[in-house]
Amino acid sequence: MRIAVVSDTHLPRFGRELPQALLEGFERERTERILHAGDWTTTLALDLLEDVAPVDGVAGNNDGPELHQRFGTRRVLELDGVRIGITHGHLGAGRTTEERARNLFAGEDALAAVVFGHSHIPVLRRAATGPWLINPGSPTDKRRQPAFTWALLTIDDGALTAADIVSFADRAR
Repeated sequence: MRIAVVSDTHLPRFGRELPQALLEGFERERTERILHAGDWTTTLALDLLEDVAPVDGVAGNNDGPELHQRFGTRRVLELDGVRIGITHGHLGAGRTTEERARNLFAGEDALAAVVFGHSHIPVLRRAATGPWLINPGSPTDKRRQPAFTWALLTIDDGALTAADIVSFADRAR
C-alpha cells in the first residue's frame, strides 16, 4: 500500500488547486490513500485530495468547526495491519512540535508511525525504539524550507517498510 502524507495545505490562502507537481507525484507513486495532518483551513483541500484517493486526517489549529467535527485532533488508523497515529502537533505536552506529537501518543501500543504537521518543517526520524516520527512539511507553504514537500509511506505484508520525504521546487498549478 502506498500512502501519501500531507499537512498544512492552508487552501484557499495558497490557491484554489493543489500544486501540479504534488498531483504528478501522487500519480507517479501510485498513491492509494492520503493522510492529512491538519491545517486544511477549509474543505477545499479535502475535496481536491478525495479526487485522487481516499483521505483521512485530523484538524489543526487553523481549521474550523466542520473539519474538527469530521476529523478531531488525534486519531489512530490501522492500514493494512499497520497502526499510524495522526495529530497536527499543536496540542499536548512538550516544547517542540515533534515532542508534542510524540507525547500525545505515548500510551499507544504498537504504533509504526506518528504523523504530524504544524511546523511546516519536514521530519523523518526513527528512534532506536518507538515509532517513526514523520512531518511531511507542506506542499503549498514551505516558509523558510528550501522546497515544498510531502511524505510517502509504503506498507508491505503488515509492516511499514519505507518512509520518504518527497520534495519539489515550485508549486506551479
